Amino acid sequence: MSRIGKAPISIPAGVNVTVKDNLVTVKGPKGELQQEIHPEMKVEINDGVLSVERPSEEKSFKSLHGLYRSLINNMVVGVSEGYQKKMELVGVGYRAASTGQILELSLGYSHAIHIQLPKEIKVEAVTDRKSNPIITLESIDKQLLGQVCAKIRSLRKPEPYKGKGIRFVGEVIRRKAGKSAKV
Repeated sequence: MSRIGKAPISIPAGVNVTVKDNLVTVKGPKGELQQEIHPEMKVEINDGVLSVERPSEEKSFKSLHGLYRSLINNMVVGVSEGYQKKMELVGVGYRAASTGQILELSLGYSHAIHIQLPKEIKVEAVTDRKSNPIITLESIDKQLLGQVCAKIRSLRKPEPYKGKGIRFVGEVIRRKAGKSAKV
């Protein structure tokens, strides 16, 4: 029984949802997103509330039910409010700078790393004195934002001994004790 799939999605003012064949299109003040869905899943809109229905109780349809409900809800939230992720660079000499859609990172390697970001993502890098550099990424597409954050994080994952690396703001890294002296 999919509890997530059964939950209705309330459509806020200013957001327009259209369903044509297998394509759900969501337009809002921040932009437009599209998602293709399984042909047998039904999406119904009644009085500003969207619901997703499954054709039968098969296991595959139960899993798709919750999946498509979550994807459509993420699209509605994205075009109305948007998504934002903040990443922090922890380490001596780690720097970040953004020019347009190019993010330049200095992460202790022999060379700087340049990342070309998709046009759907807005980036801002802030480096204050006496604090770690912070990269702020904003987008209406939650999936794309997560993928880009994962790619940036993979360049220098936080290590468990000193905690150096790229992490999300507020993320707690499990620390290990290093070698201890013999007693």
